[in-house]
Order: sequence, then structure tokens, then C-alpha cells
Amino acid sequence: MKTKAVRLYGKDDLRLEEFELPAIGEDEILAKVVCDSICMSSYKASHQADTHKRVPRDVAQNPVIIGHEFAGEIVEVGAKWADRFKAGEKFSIQPALNYEGGPVGVLSAPGYSYKYIGGDATYVIIPNEVMEHGCLLNYTGKGYYPASLSEPLSCVIGAMHANYHITPGSYVHKMEIVDGGCMAVLAGVGPMGLAAVNYAINRRDRKPRLLVVTDIDQSRLDRAASLYTPEHAAENGIELKYVNTGAMADPVAELKALTGGAGYNDVFVFAPVAPVVEQADGILAFDGCLNFFAGPSKTDFKAPLNFYNVHYAYTHVVGTSGGNTDDMKEALAMMGEGLDPAGLVTHVGGINTVIDTTLNLTSIPGGKKLIYTHVEMPLTPIADFAEKGKSNPVYAALAEICDRNKGLWSVEAEEYLLAHADKL
Repeated sequence: MKTKAVRLYGKDDLRLEEFELPAIGEDEILAKVVCDSICMSSYKASHQADTHKRVPRDVAQNPVIIGHEFAGEIVEVGAKWADRFKAGEKFSIQPALNYEGGPVGVLSAPGYSYKYIGGDATYVIIPNEVMEHGCLLNYTGKGYYPASLSEPLSCVIGAMHANYHITPGSYVHKMEIVDGGCMAVLAGVGPMGLAAVNYAINRRDRKPRLLVVTDIDQSRLDRAASLYTPEHAAENGIELKYVNTGAMADPVAELKALTGGAGYNDVFVFAPVAPVVEQADGILAFDGCLNFFAGPSKTDFKAPLNFYNVHYAYTHVVGTSGGNTDDMKEALAMMGEGLDPAGLVTHVGGINTVIDTTLNLTSIPGGKKLIYTHVEMPLTPIADFAEKGKSNPVYAALAEICDRNKGLWSVEAEEYLLAHADKL
């Protein structure tokens, strides 16, 4: 079967190509990719190429398919897996396989390391190790884009599970955020910050009593507040506040004041900016945990840290990069129960836009860029659908559908696009 895919050959060298996939082996699965959401990690891999920790050193001779936040439908199953997977089932993939013996050792991952599997393709071959390590995950919810976004959601789930606290005099770490505590999400209205807010206010097992989300862009804060409202959070027992720290004379003092002066049990940093890290350190409570979520591009990134508090106030610092398979299963289960990640998505496009979008991701404003790989359309902000609809009825219909859904993407919009893409 032929596939069309975006492959990485070297630094800033992405190519959209059509080529023949080999016949699957008895331990492989042929799958149709429906959509992929473009991640900053793909941006980094595309610019770093063979110096990236997940990209093979011989990528120039053996190009890899990029994209790792994808979902689709199983087409054909090799004999080894015929009792576990069936054609027609919807799937998502946990890309962090973490196994010995892959193309680049323990960091092998679909979307970085393989010739025949990645999210920015029409059809892929899922290799045996994905199934062996339990990383091919069934999705039974509606649509496809929620399953595609389960990977980024799993990253914030993993971050919250990775936080820890202690009891003075004990060496036992109590994993997780503090139930009923104070949480801050700094620089938190980008795609991943919004995912964290969505998860925090909708999870059932534990939640903060106070959740403060900060940024310095009021328009982004206003959008976040319209998507994940303080009223909805209050229904779930959470006091949710959106705060513009750019308008504060003393952000640390004023943020701590929101907690009655005690500080925050859990602080998540969603931007690799030294002053934001320093601010996070400054608002921690006793036994507070600072989670540095944002992955910096600079290998020498540094920020001040109060080591007096590390010693005397039990300050903890953790960092997480991605979620594990259990985190992704949790994400898929929540989406199957109706959790909608559409608030992350601000742009929709076709496979023809992957190269420019990936290479220039940092200069394109907004949230997640959702790609439908069997579609050709410009990368289009959802907010621009109505204007484009003046000359194209498909965009007009998409605008109407999104307007009924608070300006957000939806399963209805996805189904309409897939059914009418040939008219774009």
C-alpha cells in the first residue's frame, strides 16, 4: 500500500513524499492515520535532526516519519496480534516506548525514530515492539481528535502524578498533588497549560481547593476563562482564578496573598523562562513541590533557586517529560467518558501544511495545530472560518458548527470536514 508522509532527512529538511509501504509481517499492524496534533517536540526534532536524542544518527540515509500525537483506525492485523486487535478499531499510540534495542536505544519513539510509523502520514506500519510494550491503545470514544490529544493530556497527567510531598521526620514520599491544597499553573494558558487546567478541574480522585492560573497576556487569559470557567470549577469544589502577573507590582507577594500568605503546595511552570521559575520558587509553601514542565531548547538553561528553603522549608523540584502508558490510558478513559480537549485546538490544516507548520511552530500564535492527514487545506485558525466561508461553503458550515460549540473544534466539525474536504 502507498502512503503519503512527511519525513525528516536532516536539520530543517522535511519532505512530503509518497512511497510504497512493505507488506506487514505477522507481528505488525497496518493502520490508517486520521489526525495528528503537532507538538513542540516535533519542532525541536526537526531543527536538531540527528543530534536529537530520539532521532537516528543515520536519518539522512534512512529518513523517519515525524509526528507522535496521532490517532486513526486499524486496517490489517498480523497473525501474532489477531486475537488482541481487529480491523476497524480506533487507536492511539503511546510514543515513549522506552525499550532496549531500537534504532536509537532506549529513546526510540514513533514520530522520531521509524521509517514506517509516525503521525504525519496517511498509512503506517505499527511495529511489533509497540504492541509488545502495551503502547497500542484502543479508543472507544467519539471522533478521532480526542485520541490524538490524549498524548499531550497524558503529559500533564504524568506531571501531576510525579509531584510529591513528605512528612517531616519520615523518608516516605507521598506522590501526587496535595488533595485540597493550593495549586498554581504559571504561564498556563498555552496548549499544555490549558490541558493541565482541564484535567485538574475534571479529575475525580483528587483536586486542589484553589487553582491559580497565570499569564501576562490578558486576551489569552480571557479565552482560557471562557473555556474552563470558574463557575464550572466551583461546581467541582475548586476556586479557580485567572491572574495577569504582568499587571502586578509584586507578583510573588500578590500570588501568595491569594493563599492567605501560606503559599502553594504544587506549582507547575509551563514556560522555560528564568523569571517564571524564580517566581514559582518564591510562591511555594512549606513542603511545596515545583514541577518544571516546560522543556527548554537551551541545554544550559538555568534559573535561581532558594536553597535555604530546599534545606529548611522542604522545597522539592521535579521535572517531567511526557506521560507513561498508564497516564495515556487515564487520558483515553476520561475522553471516553466525555472529557473534551477541544480547547487546546486553535488551528486545523491538512497534510500539505505539516512542513511549514512544524518548522515555524514557535512563530504561529495560538494553541494546538491539528492536522488531518487525508485532507489538503491551508492551516487555518478556527477564528478565520467565517471569513473564509464567504467564498467557500465548507468553511461557512465549519464556522457555524464551531460557533455552536463556543468557537471550538468538535466531533461534529471533524466529521463534516472529513466528509467534505474534497470541496475545499
